[in-house]
Amino acid sequence: MSMTANMLRSYRAPRAVLRGLIEQGLREPQVLFFGTLACALIYVAQWPALQRAAVLDPSVTFEQRMGGALFGIIFVLPLILYGVAGVLQLGLRLFRHVVPGLWVRAALFWSLLCVTPLMLVQAAVSAAFGPMGVSLLFGAVVALIFAYILVQGLREVAGMAAKAVERT
Repeated sequence: MSMTANMLRSYRAPRAVLRGLIEQGLREPQVLFFGTLACALIYVAQWPALQRAAVLDPSVTFEQRMGGALFGIIFVLPLILYGVAGVLQLGLRLFRHVVPGLWVRAALFWSLLCVTPLMLVQAAVSAAFGPMGVSLLFGAVVALIFAYILVQGLREVAGMAAKAVERT
């Protein structure tokens, strides 16, 4: 199934999609691609807000803001995501779920990639209506959807790891 079809399916059945990705032989380069693509789309989603901020406060140009966002989102955010994945893996271990790091990263990066289209819509809403009201509400919806897909993905990989241990 195509990546966009899987992304759309993740809103209905996130566990089945992640299980399917892992069962197809998901490897680190693919997981890294999910994270990199998500970061690139998040960077693009920032452009309307950066343009609006540059118009409202011309002391910092749009190009300067773009450079800062580029550094933060493309170079720093992936490192933070790897750290968050490590913390999630440790959290799963506290609950006696020994899950491979690759699966935890897959759940995190995939859930982030799945909500990036909504982030792009939220950026358009923010550009049209400003950073308050409707934009904040839509951002909260995006965050809840991200959390839902992530939690379901982590539950699935924890279950898959438990079944793998039972088989051995």
